[in-house]
Amino acid sequence: FLGYHLAVKAIKKKWIVHSISQKKPPKKRFCKGVKYIFCDISHKRKIFNSIKINYDFVVNFGGYVDHKNFKKTYSSHFKGCQNVINTLQKKNLVPYKFIQIGSSIENGKYKSPQTELYPNKNIKINSVYGNSKYEATKYLIYFYNKFNFPVVILRPYIIFGPRQDPNRFIPFVIKNCIENKKFKLSSCEQFRDFLYVEDFTKSIFKIFKTNSDTNGNIFNIGSGKPIKLMEVVNYICEKIQRGKPIYGKIKLRADEIKKMYPKINKIKKIIGWESNTSFKRGLNKTIKEMQNE
Repeated sequence: FLGYHLAVKAIKKKWIVHSISQKKPPKKRFCKGVKYIFCDISHKRKIFNSIKINYDFVVNFGGYVDHKNFKKTYSSHFKGCQNVINTLQKKNLVPYKFIQIGSSIENGKYKSPQTELYPNKNIKINSVYGNSKYEATKYLIYFYNKFNFPVVILRPYIIFGPRQDPNRFIPFVIKNCIENKKFKLSSCEQFRDFLYVEDFTKSIFKIFKTNSDTNGNIFNIGSGKPIKLMEVVNYICEKIQRGKPIYGKIKLRADEIKKMYPKINKIKKIIGWESNTSFKRGLNKTIKEMQNE
């Protein structure tokens, strides 16, 4: 989803774009003009043999989607990241920028608005996915300190937009409303931060243009404006005029954070980026595209 939108923008700029993944993208996310390379990045030898040219920019969106599979989650999110940068370093193919897509979970359970926490032993993360991202960040910071490897780490909160998989919150709600189904939800009393995918993609292109001063930095990325999940669901139902949400049927996790959103002062100041698509405008675009699928 994220890689697709980045690739589309890069192709429009007439850039050469290669995508490394385990399998072909679904039809809705196939991007004409992209060279697709099929490889599992968690296999050291395979990725070593797959990377053959010197890229100006490398963005790591790689990772296993089903986080219930602990082994594959750890292998893809940590080992995969490790294998890619080790390959680039050993083959003397270090890019101008390497952007790691981390996770907001790496900021731990600290009170919102959350700041970018650098890796330290005081952060407690209760998921294999979160810990895998956290270990990847630690390794990347080590690589930056030791080899001056040009890494920049982004910690996105909730990114949404057209062509996202229906197992994510916003497309899940939209799909059920379009089909006029009853669908179970939690109480939806939680507050979360939502960022439209086009704004997210623009942030990456801004980082591409920055000098070496941004290297070794971690940046939160989001709107900085928390929204109650129930408000999101109700707006989608009203917009589509269909759908029957049933609140309170899914239990919240024991470690669920009630309000989670980032401080984005750092990325505004250093990168000169901030979101410019309002939540409702981005949501309307997403609804319209899903209705036309």
